[in-house]
Amino acid sequence: MITIVAVVGLMLSCATNPYAPTNKFYKKQTKVLSKELEMTPPPHPGTASILNYADRWVGTTNFNLRRPNIVVIHHTAQDSVEQTLKTFTLERTQVSSHYVIGKNGEIYQMLNDLYRAWHGGNSQWGSNTDLNSSSIGIELDNNGFEAFSPRQIESLLNLLKDLKEKYKIPTANFIGHSDIAPTRKNDPNRTFPWRELAKEGFGLWHDEIPIIDPVLDIEIPQEIELRINDSLKVENQEIPIPQPLIDVDPKIALKIIGYNISDLPAAIKAFKLHFIQTEVDSTLTDYDLKVLNNLYKKYL
Repeated sequence: MITIVAVVGLMLSCATNPYAPTNKFYKKQTKVLSKELEMTPPPHPGTASILNYADRWVGTTNFNLRRPNIVVIHHTAQDSVEQTLKTFTLERTQVSSHYVIGKNGEIYQMLNDLYRAWHGGNSQWGSNTDLNSSSIGIELDNNGFEAFSPRQIESLLNLLKDLKEKYKIPTANFIGHSDIAPTRKNDPNRTFPWRELAKEGFGLWHDEIPIIDPVLDIEIPQEIELRINDSLKVENQEIPIPQPLIDVDPKIALKIIGYNISDLPAAIKAFKLHFIQTEVDSTLTDYDLKVLNNLYKKYL
């Protein structure tokens, strides 16, 4: 009788939640990982035979779980949230994310924040070459070209607020997949509202920069004596000497922000996808250089 009740209960569970089998697998995997953490003393690395380990293991009293300090935002590049959920619950895909947000704003949490999801792949941000181990991945249901829905962005902002408060994530550490993998990825797409996020404290943004600066166009007669010091003086009127568009080499500025500059054109394109958005290519215009100059100082 008990067996029949258990079977019926399992059938009802599967009928109401199509992901009941993968949820069961999730629980099994967490038990396996928990057992690894509970091993005392912990297993020695493979080179233990040549290391002079003491006879006694001494466990410290001062430790806790690791905490994420970076959030990486993605778009799914798939046709529906259901397709993405299926992708992340198939072992063969070897990809996952902590959260998926649908177009209707519904948030699916797929993994405990303290576990390591497989969302960043081969990536780098600053000196960090293992983003999966230090970040939370958030996927937005989006085919890669369409605009993000207002309800989706509202839910994202609420989730980011919760994560920032919970883990004390620095403002500068809210970034995109294309930022950490510029040679491979272009998500989230150019319609993503990075500026709106920055206003709420999630990521940095540049100050207002005029797209067209006033151009000094004065014909100076040869007979007027020009005195060059910090500026040019014409009849007691100072004419500013044009200043450089950026204070450092653009490569250095991009590196300070966090970009991997081993492929400079890809790094420039990723920078423009995030901070320029109207032109996403590998050429830095005068305006782009001014934006870059303004931004790198914020990341110092």
